[in-house]
Amino acid sequence: MASAEHVVASARAAMGREMPEVDLRDLLAANLEHPRWDDVAARCLTCSNCTMVCPTCFCHAVEETTGLTGDRVERWRSWDSCFTVDFSHLHGGSVRPSNRSRYRQWMTHKLGTWWDQFGTSGCVGCGRCITWCPVGIDLTEEVRAMLGSDGDPGREEHR
Repeated sequence: MASAEHVVASARAAMGREMPEVDLRDLLAANLEHPRWDDVAARCLTCSNCTMVCPTCFCHAVEETTGLTGDRVERWRSWDSCFTVDFSHLHGGSVRPSNRSRYRQWMTHKLGTWWDQFGTSGCVGCGRCITWCPVGIDLTEEVRAMLGSDGDPGREEHR
């Protein structure tokens, strides 16, 4: 047990980035219209690399196929990403048609509302999303930008 704790402590010490120690759920909920969402949307390619490598992402699609005779139906569940336009498609169109809305949904869910659903963060701190992002979007940097220079999530200009 002591060697496992040592390995974890060593890995933690080697990490170069960390999430600010603030209530991320409240911070993100208070900043749904923050200009940083537009900035990240302008850079984000919605390629889904981040969600493909994330160990906690679990979005999927379900497709049903009926045979020509109508006596057999197959249901297939396959991996999908919340970054694709069609993922949130309902009759009449997508409920998240913009890069901004899809990135904001992913980040607020991963860092905020996971607490409501699972009692923990959806981010395990592995950094895979940062490593595999072709345009270098860094989740920790996006949070810091919303915090502002003094680190106060309650600053009025960031609401």
